[in-house]
Amino acid sequence: MNVIRTGLPHRLRPGAAVLPAGRAPKARRERGAAAVPRPVIPSSAWLPAAPCSPQVCVTSVRSLTDVPRAVLRIGAMLAVLLFGIMLMPVFGSIPASRRSGLVRYWARTVVQAAGIRVRITGAAAPTGGLLLVANHISWLDIPLLAAVRPARMLAKAEIRKWPVAGGLTAASGAVFIERDRLRALPETVARIAEALRGGAAVVAFPEGSTWCGRAQGHFRRAVFQAALDAGVPVQPVRVHYRFDNGPSSTATAFVGADSLLSSLWRVVTARGLVAEVEIRDEIPAGSHPDRRALAHAAQPGPMGGELEWAHVAAVSEESRARTRGAAAPTPRRGSGPEGLAVPQRG
Repeated sequence: MNVIRTGLPHRLRPGAAVLPAGRAPKARRERGAAAVPRPVIPSSAWLPAAPCSPQVCVTSVRSLTDVPRAVLRIGAMLAVLLFGIMLMPVFGSIPASRRSGLVRYWARTVVQAAGIRVRITGAAAPTGGLLLVANHISWLDIPLLAAVRPARMLAKAEIRKWPVAGGLTAASGAVFIERDRLRALPETVARIAEALRGGAAVVAFPEGSTWCGRAQGHFRRAVFQAALDAGVPVQPVRVHYRFDNGPSSTATAFVGADSLLSSLWRVVTARGLVAEVEIRDEIPAGSHPDRRALAHAAQPGPMGGELEWAHVAAVSEESRARTRGAAAPTPRRGSGPEGLAVPQRG
């Protein structure tokens, strides 16, 4: 996880006016020292950043009475994960007809062990090359997509270092990518296309970064080129977290500078969470002429552009309110979620 500063100095930005020494733009003088610039979302080849942060976007209610239940849930999750690890050496000897159902059941049980009810609507093709794409909110999205159809995951290289989950992800045949290596992009697309041609399903989160669930980002187009090259269909999936018979919840969001342990604790202490997985209509191979059109068709809900920047504005406004309400007369540059630095999840 990196902290990305917001852009270049004004005088170095393309098209910026060069001012005489000692003079500042009028608007900047009027805003004063406490002003917070609008967050800039930097992009990389695969994993652009989202404006979300746990301090601003994530809400959760905790009390001491939740601790015993949380401990039990963590124990249940560890037991389910341990069962999966113990099964791996003999997994290849299990008949293929039963293997897929066993993985789906195990993945669903992982999420349920955390105290989350799972509701899956629709179905994905059980066999054949298939690119599954979904919006990205939480680390829980990974087992939820495995509950739809066991598949190879397109994952950031950093996941290799995660405890337990990293080993399981690598053992599942994940395709790891290095987010800052633009030159590796064609090679990665070719690897994904090869897996798809071989009849495997591949899971990707084309937003490239986790969002809190209030909004979503654009589906980046690169991964869809692999589906076009392999001539396989695309299966869009929409993931949504909410309270049972209630509103949406951001308790499951894994964003910004959030740590895996703090996110896990927030999830297991929450009450009445429901994970909804909507398997939408499959997009047939060859139905769209290029990756741009294919990404647009697979995008769940409204397109990300306006929604994305509306959320950036909302985060900026909340950050300004936090800055104005701070006790210190002069805010420290780069401290916390005040918009001076955009934490990059991914």
